[in-house]
Formats: sequence, structure tokens, C-alpha cells
Amino acid sequence: MSIQDQISAILEKAKKGIRISPQEALKLFQYEDILLLGRYANEITRRKNGRVVSYIVDRNINYTNICIARCDFCAFSRNIDDPDAYLLTYEEIEAKIVEMVKLGGTQVLLQGGLHPKLPLEWYTGLISLMKEKFPQVVLHAFSPPEILHFAKISGLDIKGVVQTLKKAGWQSMPGGGAEILSEKARLKMGKIKATTSEWLEVMEICHNEGIGTTATMMFGHVETEKDRIEHLNHLRNLQDRTQGFRAFIPWIFQPGNTRLGKKITFKATAFDYLRTLAISRIFLDNFRNIQGSWVTMGKKIGQLSLFFGANDLGSTMIEENVVKAAGCSHKMDEDDMVSLIKDAGFIPCKRDTFYSYQTNTP
Repeated sequence: MSIQDQISAILEKAKKGIRISPQEALKLFQYEDILLLGRYANEITRRKNGRVVSYIVDRNINYTNICIARCDFCAFSRNIDDPDAYLLTYEEIEAKIVEMVKLGGTQVLLQGGLHPKLPLEWYTGLISLMKEKFPQVVLHAFSPPEILHFAKISGLDIKGVVQTLKKAGWQSMPGGGAEILSEKARLKMGKIKATTSEWLEVMEICHNEGIGTTATMMFGHVETEKDRIEHLNHLRNLQDRTQGFRAFIPWIFQPGNTRLGKKITFKATAFDYLRTLAISRIFLDNFRNIQGSWVTMGKKIGQLSLFFGANDLGSTMIEENVVKAAGCSHKMDEDDMVSLIKDAGFIPCKRDTFYSYQTNTP
């Protein structure tokens, strides 16, 4: 059987809703016709979601850039005594949320570095106060590395931390800290905040405790295509057990101002991004939502992602700091987002954190 026939058989299998294997997914990476991959990925996502493309209005609030991890791939983190190190006060965070609400925002993505001196009570106090002042706003907060850090500083186990934060008003968690879920690749990346098994353990506990999450993948650095498939397979297996992931969000590593960026000799292309996005959609048969990353790829590639398996364009990003620190900065307001989706021939729909569609889309 020719490679063309093999690829066609794999794609037809996925189109019929039959799960493909990691080996079959890896074979798709050997195929150069990304238009064919995109066509099948698009058919799969349209079967799941129709012509609707969703988005959300929110704000990324990074409460501190002080972090004891200092990973080689991060341009955002600082040591506690660096001149540009910061820790936002409750009042400063509240002011940012007030501004977001006025702009129609419904979600705060709240994340920060692993601060060496803040107790768990600082985080629970923040969650409780913000939920009291803004009951309509969902706090899509923290990440598996932060949860592991909270466990270390508090003496609680992971489940205890999750239950404590949930009691304070925590509702949802982003999929940060995943990077590439392959220990071989993670060792090459430099200092990293959680192992593959730790990241997956935190996610599974969150799901079992009623905290839904997203899942991410940062690629285009030291990992291989086999590592990417290993990552996707970990996510698919966990989703089989918990159904706790709401969406998958892949993006390309931004090398600017990072130690890892100085070590690699290439930058992943838009071709690689779209191919990986399409294969992710084809492989992750138990995920409904796949998000296109206009924040790292720009508006045009973000728009093109809607033909390669994406059915969501994420946030309008009233504020974003981590990717910006690596020298990547793209901006879009809600009108821009709606126009971008309409111009691609889809139906724009504003959503909430839980992927419930709202009716007040412009």
C-alpha cells in the first residue's frame, strides 16, 4: 500500500468516528499535503460544532512574575529581588476586573509565578474576595505547577489544596504548565515546574473534584513529532477517564528573550502549526473544542486555523503578559474578533468559560 493510500485510509477511519492509534497519528506527520489534513480536520470539527465559532471576552491577570522555577523557556519570570519583579495587591487586581467587566468580560484568567513567600491563605483570600465582589465573573485560575506549589507551602496534599480553593470560590483551571508531556523532551527544555505524571495527576484530581479545565501544548522547540503524539495520547487517555477537559489549545513556542530560544536553531512555521493543529483535531476524538491560537500566530493564521480543525478563537485578550514578554504581541477587540470569524464564513458566538453560547454576539 502506498503512503497516499495509507494516509487516506487513516483519514477515512477518523472521519467515520473510528479512533486512530498513536502510530497512525505519527504517520500523518509524514504527509506533506496539509490541505488534505485540514479538510478532514475541518469536517470532523464541523460535525461536532456546526458552523459556529466561539470566543470569550476575558482578561489575563498575572498576579506576580516572581517565580522560583525560572524555566529556560519562560521570558516572564523574575527573581524576587529583580528590579522589575512585582506582586499585585488585591486592590490592583480588583481594579483590573472592574475594567474588564465594563468591557463585557465574563472570565478572569488568573495565573502567576511560584512565589516563595506567599501562603495558601493569600490565594484563598484573593479568590474569596473577588467572588464576593464579582459573583458573575468566573475565576479561571492557576495551573498544575501552581497547585503543586501550593501543596508544598501549605503541607496539604493535592486533593486538599483543590478542595480548599474550591471552597473559596475557585471554579475552573487553565491547562498551563503542560508544555510537552514527554519526560525525554522536558529534560531537554531546562528547569521545569512539574513532571508529566504530576501534571496529569493534578488534572485528574481537579476533574474528579468538579473543577473542569483546558489542556494545552507548547511545541516547536526541542521536542520531536513523536513527543507531540505522546502528549496528545496522554490527554486523550485522561479525557477517557474523566471527561474533564473542555478544550485543547496548542501553540508554538515563542523563543524571544528566553534561554531556550538561544539554544534552538529554528523557529516553527505556520505550516507546522496548521499541520499539528489538524492532526490534534483528528486524534483527539473525545474533545469537542479545539482553540486556534491567534495570540501567538497572528490574526490571519488564527483565521486560517478555522479551516484546520479549530472551532474556537479563545479570548479577545484585554490583557496578556507572558507571550508578550517573549516579544510576541497581537491585539484584537470584540468587533475585530466577530469580523474575523464572519469573514471566514462562520457564525461568531460569544461564550462563557464553560463553553455555553451566549446570544448577545454583535
